[in-house]
Amino acid sequence: MALNLARAGTPLIVWSRTAGRCAPVAAAGATVAGSAAEAVAAADVVLVMLSGPPAIDEVLATVPDLRNKIIVPMGTTAPGYSTALGERIRAAGGRHVEAPVSGSRQPAETGQLVAMLAGEDADIATVRPLLAPLCRETVRCGAVPRGLLMKLAVNVFLISTVTGLAETVHFAEQHNLDLDVLAAVLNAGQMASAISRVKVAKLLAGDFEVQASIRDVLYNNLLITEAARTAGIASPLIDICEALYAETAALGHADQDMAAVIRAVQARTSAA
Repeated sequence: MALNLARAGTPLIVWSRTAGRCAPVAAAGATVAGSAAEAVAAADVVLVMLSGPPAIDEVLATVPDLRNKIIVPMGTTAPGYSTALGERIRAAGGRHVEAPVSGSRQPAETGQLVAMLAGEDADIATVRPLLAPLCRETVRCGAVPRGLLMKLAVNVFLISTVTGLAETVHFAEQHNLDLDVLAAVLNAGQMASAISRVKVAKLLAGDFEVQASIRDVLYNNLLITEAARTAGIASPLIDICEALYAETAALGHADQDMAAVIRAVQARTSAA
């Protein structure tokens, strides 16, 4: 994501918790900060893509002064956490715009993410054009935490779709169907999409090189079920998905692509 910004000519200062991650971005013209505080001090808008609340809390604790800064978390967290984070940002003098994104590694690399923005209109108007090199669409979702609630709603569809594809392939395998023919039918049909074509190909090839990992999908799934329970919403499909992704992780596939959820389905058949 940062590389796409740098290649687009955006004046950019970057920092990462992992040494060496900034080298490709520096080669594209970005300045590498020595600390998070240094990066924030040099910027008007701060895009935050960290692994979750503990990392966000740890990093922002080193940056107590956020006056005149717009802080833009782009990862996926619980909506309640985002609301509380916004309050902390404002208490430190800053402003807060949610911008969680839909899309895994390939859309991130090609600037084809979809961002769901929430916050004050004036702040969104400042942030939105900066995201153009990263996103093919930026969608206004309302006030915080409606950006993250929208992301969780989108992920209900994503997770259940990929899980359904895995079960489809397993069903076909067990009936000794020609899987290449299955792929041809799926890819030609009205349900075909960019994600279905990618995941069907991975399932048929047994290619679980990670794009969105089982570990990360399970984390997102847990956020969805937590939000559903909090609101008293039934979530039967995503509840089943949560169990399957947890089983897949327990089988040792946590760091593989989410398509590896087929391993849990296969294990259930073997145990039947």
